[in-house]
Amino acid sequence: MADAVKERTRPPRRRRGGGTPRSLPYLLLAPAGLLMLGFIAYPMLSVLYYSLQDYNVTKPWRNGFAGLDNFRRIFTDDPFFWDTLLFSTRWVVVEVGLQLIFGLVLALLINQTFVGRGVARALVFSPWAVSGVLTSTIWLLIYNPSTGISRYLADAGIGEYGTSVLADTGTVFWGTVLAELWRGVPFFAILILADLQSVSKDLYEAASVDGASRLRQFWHITLPHLKDAIVLSTLLRAVWEFNNVDLLYTLTNGGPAGVTTTLPLYVAQTGIDGNEFGYAAALTTVAFVILLFFSILYLRLSKFGGDDK
Repeated sequence: MADAVKERTRPPRRRRGGGTPRSLPYLLLAPAGLLMLGFIAYPMLSVLYYSLQDYNVTKPWRNGFAGLDNFRRIFTDDPFFWDTLLFSTRWVVVEVGLQLIFGLVLALLINQTFVGRGVARALVFSPWAVSGVLTSTIWLLIYNPSTGISRYLADAGIGEYGTSVLADTGTVFWGTVLAELWRGVPFFAILILADLQSVSKDLYEAASVDGASRLRQFWHITLPHLKDAIVLSTLLRAVWEFNNVDLLYTLTNGGPAGVTTTLPLYVAQTGIDGNEFGYAAALTTVAFVILLFFSILYLRLSKFGGDDK
């Protein structure tokens, strides 16, 4: 009887961790995890499903399971796929390389102390805040043969009246590259500047005392410190540039003569204009595998997040 009374009056035992069940963090994260799973996994599985189908809304009687026929057509019967993949590679290498160089130079310049630095930073970063469609509209006006820069060049005796940079196969690539540079350079400048401000000034002072030149300080102090920022920004920008559709679609729609058609733009034209959604899904799957492979390879080769020895 006494033991029963003691058991009733004994305070309840507290759970480990202050009474919080171990499953509570997972329960709190579950809604966000389910939403991410729904918004990421479902579209990916849908694209994979349609890539194995013949699906054309204008010819429903031909719809059905196609197996690997769409992929066989991509690699054996579609020479335009290889053309768009080659142009996409060229576009990414040129754009990301130039954006990195100019972004690094801009970040180094606006990291210095001078009068009006805040205004200069705002002007440098402003193109990044402009939407892709608005950027395309601005450059369409600049390249307009009647009212744009070509007219003023013709007035100065350079070129002819009525010529358009975007209509000439010899100039259209660098015309679109310049438009995308204007939008993409601030991205690198922002990320690199943020990392530059975390470099200790004591390192530069010690290097100066040891007689190191500005170039040697940049090479042995600044660049190693910026390594992870450069690797991450180039990877993100490469993926974005590979998937670039809005600017090229608005400026050239892949023309003239298809010379500025990237693989994602080809996917959009195939699915939306050609109504071949099954084949477009197969092209999307191939593009996803290519991006995934090179992203993993790039991170491995660059040793992202690790220490250089």
